[in-house]
Amino acid sequence: MNRNRLFVASFTSMLTTALVFTIRGDIEGPLRETFRLTAEQMGYIWGPAFFGFTASIFVSGLVVDLIGMRRLYKLSGFGFIASVVVILCAPHPTTHADSIFSQPGTTLLYLGFLLMGLSQGLVEGVVNPLVSTLYSDRKTTQLNALHAGWPAGMIVGGLAALALSQLGASWQLKLSTIVIPTIVYMAISWNQPFPPTERAANRVSMRQMAAEAVNPLFVVMFCLMWLTAITELGADQWFPAIMKALTGLDGIMFLAYTAGLVFVMRAVAGRFVHRSPFLALLACSALCATGLWTLGSLRSGAPVIIAFAAATLFGIGKSLFWPTMLGITSERFPKGGSLCLGLMGGGGFLSIALALPVIGRNLDRFGPTGALRALAVLPAVLCVCFLALYLVFRRRGGYRALGLAHNAAMVQGSANP
Repeated sequence: MNRNRLFVASFTSMLTTALVFTIRGDIEGPLRETFRLTAEQMGYIWGPAFFGFTASIFVSGLVVDLIGMRRLYKLSGFGFIASVVVILCAPHPTTHADSIFSQPGTTLLYLGFLLMGLSQGLVEGVVNPLVSTLYSDRKTTQLNALHAGWPAGMIVGGLAALALSQLGASWQLKLSTIVIPTIVYMAISWNQPFPPTERAANRVSMRQMAAEAVNPLFVVMFCLMWLTAITELGADQWFPAIMKALTGLDGIMFLAYTAGLVFVMRAVAGRFVHRSPFLALLACSALCATGLWTLGSLRSGAPVIIAFAAATLFGIGKSLFWPTMLGITSERFPKGGSLCLGLMGGGGFLSIALALPVIGRNLDRFGPTGALRALAVLPAVLCVCFLALYLVFRRRGGYRALGLAHNAAMVQGSANP
């Protein structure tokens, strides 16, 4: 087993999922025009990508040890390729559709994004427990490094979309670029053996794994994952369109810029987050709230420097949300294994699926500024929650990771008088 090669493949597949996200956001306008959709309908069309992710990561969290990480990983690659084919083959409607299921073109578009979401869920359902197993001694650090692949993919996707736009490329060609990194990560990992998950290697039973999912702290973290995910990715999916409306510049530039900030933060600051993850999440929430509220206070034609300054606060703030939440899950609930990681990732994407139509409706009714101010409420709430968790752990002597051996010792000790 080549640990470095598996990590590179995992990083590349994470990059692929982000490129999907970026390209999808960039082609939103042409897709709406081609398929004659409103912004709210476009939100419902995007929804299955996130519902599919949720279903896929939930199921993979349960069956990854039965089917094997390697098989699920290959299936994700074939799913990405198939989803692109389905969307490209969808016939274009000639009239506006009152329902997205009233015409074959919009129905196939819905199914294509559903298949795309299922593939994204398989990737995350495999690489999170895989990296946690490969680097069991530094999970939060390596999960931050792994999820640096997300902003890397957004940068690559953003620059590729910008370059293709300058060349006058169609949305179909932009969408097809998803196939390239998919083939790359499949090729890197094709003949590589995958290890059993950390939970399976330590013979932790399914009952013990399920028990971790009802731990009160895990339930709290699961709920907070919904808010962090909407703050980060709910805003990102609409970011190109919103920033273009506010500044007149190509919105993909802002998406690529904030993605660069996220990449640097995860690659550099991610090494230190494990020391006090709740304090890091508190700081991130405060920056996100400030950045989104400032962006929501801008008016059309506002100075670009102010827009970039507010986007900088938002970009730095959202950087550590997703991997740190997963890192805490892996470190505090090691017996939960792929199930707890899957629940966290799936819950995050489920929240986005539910939030996208709401954000789209706010855009239709209140414009970009009103939609951004509404989003800013979520990280403000997170500030209060993460401050409370930080103070609770500080009273208990500070945050620390728990290993399976440590948990076993605690269980044995609690069983003895």
